[in-house]
Amino acid sequence: MSNQSLGVQNGKLAPCPSSPNCVSTQSEDSSKKMDPLPFKGDLTETKQKLKTILVSYPRTKIQKEDRNYIHSTFKTKFLRFTDDVEFYFDEEEKVIHFRSASRVGYSDLGKNRSRMEEVQKLYYK
Repeated sequence: MSNQSLGVQNGKLAPCPSSPNCVSTQSEDSSKKMDPLPFKGDLTETKQKLKTILVSYPRTKIQKEDRNYIHSTFKTKFLRFTDDVEFYFDEEEKVIHFRSASRVGYSDLGKNRSRMEEVQKLYYK
């Protein structure tokens, strides 16, 4: 994945590719769609809660952060594939949109979805 497909444009993260190695809260494709996370407090509190979850993961780095956006990378344990995980903090809707996608390969064997389901569970704790 090139960095050109990262980031937020007009309140939207990039669409998922046709390959089954991506999930997004903004996807039109039901097989890739997940629910956004509701804010927990204000933007600062919400962002801090999410960052605490991200830094708890091994082989995970926050690559870029600004007021309404975080781009992090997750490296898989065995083959060290890099997945790009983006979070867009929509202050108007009071939700966090996210997109998790593999950089290479076709199938991720459900890894992006299972990771984001785990992040959701930790967020709701």
